[in-house]
Amino acid sequence: MRHHNSNRKFGRKAATRNALMKSLARSLVLKEKITTTEAKAKELRPFVEKLVTTGKKATVAARRDLSIKVGPQGSKRIVEVLGPKYKDRKGGYTRISKLGSRNNDAAPMAQIEFV
Repeated sequence: MRHHNSNRKFGRKAATRNALMKSLARSLVLKEKITTTEAKAKELRPFVEKLVTTGKKATVAARRDLSIKVGPQGSKRIVEVLGPKYKDRKGGYTRISKLGSRNNDAAPMAQIEFV
């Protein structure tokens, strides 16, 4: 039974699911706005917000943690651009906007972006 287990699996194994989240997070950090399915956007939001909160510290340990999750370019961008931008904000760095359904499979689409 899946009681109190609300995370989405996306029909993938754990390693592939983690790679998906890292890839989506890297794209969001570098482009600041991406379009994806609504479920992926909702799962990505807490993942990215924790990264930005870590990036606000700007310590060597924080940079290493970020580098593992979003790569060297993404970690540099979080620490140098996004961290100072949201220095005074306590959370809620992203916004999800619903876009309607995709044409080929009618999947609900959403746009996730930094506020």
